Amino acid sequence: MSPDLLRPSLVALAALLLPVPALADAIVDNVNGMTLDAEGKVVRFRAIVLGKDGRVIRLVPVGEAEPQPARAKKGKDQPPAPRYDWRADLKGRVVIPGFIDAHGHVMGLGLAQLTLDLSDTKTLAEAQAKIRAYAADNPDRKWIIGRGWNQEVWGLGRFPTAADLDAAVADRPVWLQRADGHAGWANTVAMRDAGITAGTAAPAGGRIEKASGGRPAGVFVDAAKALVDRVVPQPSAKDMNAAFLEAQLTLLSKGITAVGAMSVSLDDWMTFRRMGDADNLRVRLMVYADGIETTTRIGGTGPTPWLYDGRLKLNGAKLYADGALGSRGAWLFQDYADAPGQKGLGFLSDTQLQNLMSRAAMDNYQVAVHAIGDRANDQVLNAIDEMSETYKGDRRWRIEHAQVLTPADVSRFGKHGIVASMQPTHETSDRLMAEARLGPSRLPTAYAWRSIRAAGSTLAFGSDFPVERPDPFAGWAAAFTRQDADAQPAGGWQPQERVTREEAWRAFTSDAAYAGFAEKQFGRLAAGQYADFVVVDRDPLLASPSDLRATKVEETWIGGQKVWAGKGG
Repeated sequence: MSPDLLRPSLVALAALLLPVPALADAIVDNVNGMTLDAEGKVVRFRAIVLGKDGRVIRLVPVGEAEPQPARAKKGKDQPPAPRYDWRADLKGRVVIPGFIDAHGHVMGLGLAQLTLDLSDTKTLAEAQAKIRAYAADNPDRKWIIGRGWNQEVWGLGRFPTAADLDAAVADRPVWLQRADGHAGWANTVAMRDAGITAGTAAPAGGRIEKASGGRPAGVFVDAAKALVDRVVPQPSAKDMNAAFLEAQLTLLSKGITAVGAMSVSLDDWMTFRRMGDADNLRVRLMVYADGIETTTRIGGTGPTPWLYDGRLKLNGAKLYADGALGSRGAWLFQDYADAPGQKGLGFLSDTQLQNLMSRAAMDNYQVAVHAIGDRANDQVLNAIDEMSETYKGDRRWRIEHAQVLTPADVSRFGKHGIVASMQPTHETSDRLMAEARLGPSRLPTAYAWRSIRAAGSTLAFGSDFPVERPDPFAGWAAAFTRQDADAQPAGGWQPQERVTREEAWRAFTSDAAYAGFAEKQFGRLAAGQYADFVVVDRDPLLASPSDLRATKVEETWIGGQKVWAGKGG
């Protein structure tokens, strides 16, 4: 999008009649601006001076008179003095840096918006009614596909079954991903089409929930999902394009200007490239491909450069050490408190994990490893200790989620430049389930943001969308209150792990950029960085937690260009 679209039409018209001025700057003026400096201190400003490359030239301090662009020397043979190429008057509204969601699934968000979404269902019966209605409204779909179910929210006390799903739709295959993406729910027709019987064995790193007599009950956990996934129709390129555009629109409307895009497939990457080639890529994507094979197929010999004016870059590989707590796939040292005999699922042996990390590191790919349970986090920390003996320098090893830790392992996050990529709203959504799964003894070091930061690790916050809503204001409020939208529990859950308001803001902006080696490109509003910012309806540093959650984004700007506006924007 050209800055011309932001100029008053008369000025643009007059430019055709006047001598072309020297190269000049632009200004976003009359703002109530706030950002963080390199040390995390709040800086307030009244205007942003921009260059033609979309980067900040300088922030104009509060109280300074309106700055003028640099003037050429006057003389008979000199061109006309430069003036601002364009000006935007934001009429005193609040401007803050664009948010960076350090861990999200872009195509998952978009596809979820184009298929059946069960994330708003509160009971099994409500989900069944929604599935039944969706099937009736879409008679031509050979498969009913969707996501978002959560038996914990339903208060079901068990996993749903194929029989539960058959009661809604029995004549077509149905395949629905759990809210966390770590389990799938199939009806009888889907299991039949996939050839799954009582004799089907679960693959390593997976679990098939069983009914009486050893029959598959209908839920497939982690690696076992592949048994059904392999027969599910895949979206077309047109579907992928539409899904991306839906996801991007949602992200921009929430003030998210950059994403750590996780578990990206080759098809996902090609979708991003198609969007960039068509000049439809607005949000910045720091990409972590799904496994080593996909990473090397995309990058070849190493991370890509920034493409499309800083919009797209392959950073490295995403690996998995375990599953998720909600589906009891997180790998624990001790049994689940609510399921004696179960410790979760470790996906890789120590040797396998280290070999994969080494393969990525030798070509300078950044490594991001999903680890939720304490046993999985310990395994990844041990691997990083081992890798750091060989692979020196600034590696920024990422541990994604880091939800459950032993007390001894918390301090280890301060070594080797580890980045803890965590999601504040996971804590507020998970707390009751976590209490049941973990029991009281393991809770003090669960979702341990303050302790991890105090150990010396960089916190990078995100939402893990579409598992959680891509709402940075909800995440920001959760981070410094440890409370949900209803201000529960009183005083905060495990309140010793709260971070400050400013620390949380930094984790959603500059530190999230640092986590993706992008701190010189974006994350703050400062000279030399891209002018990525959002216009909001209130001062987030003065808002109460409930008011912060209610913040509305009015405009989103990336690289000095307005790329999204709400009604009236």
